[in-house]
Amino acid sequence: MTETAAPGVDRAIYPMPVFVTFPVTDLTASTRWYEALGFVVLATMPRPDGTDALVHLRRLRHQDLLLVPGSPTPGPRVSFAAGEEDLAGRAARVRRAGGAGSVEGPVDTPWFTRDLVATDPDGYVVVLTAPRLDDVAADPAWNATVTGSLGRRPGGS
Repeated sequence: MTETAAPGVDRAIYPMPVFVTFPVTDLTASTRWYEALGFVVLATMPRPDGTDALVHLRRLRHQDLLLVPGSPTPGPRVSFAAGEEDLAGRAARVRRAGGAGSVEGPVDTPWFTRDLVATDPDGYVVVLTAPRLDDVAADPAWNATVTGSLGRRPGGS
């Protein structure tokens, strides 16, 4: 498994407040796919027989993803902050890496983020999302709407 650069990756071992675990059909292929998406291999844990039991991947601090051999169970999308990363460049790297899986975008959202939607070879959907801060600052009406919605429950209560 190769290592690729990721923006600001923190290789410290610390208690993870939250992480995602994906059972995957091909640990090696999935690891390569996530490396193209900007994750780095933090650790690979072996089973007693020496085969790989778990690959611990990380993008930024507290953005940990564990891959384990097993039957895929895709569910809801998982979003990771992309920070200042060039998402168009990241999409191009994923596309160049080839293999199964896909990437859509990046696209701008109505809530002023730029999102890259990546579907891995097992069907898991990971979204890298970056704020469009210049656009937020330029839209005082949107800022007022967001500020007015703070603490409001669905249905207007």
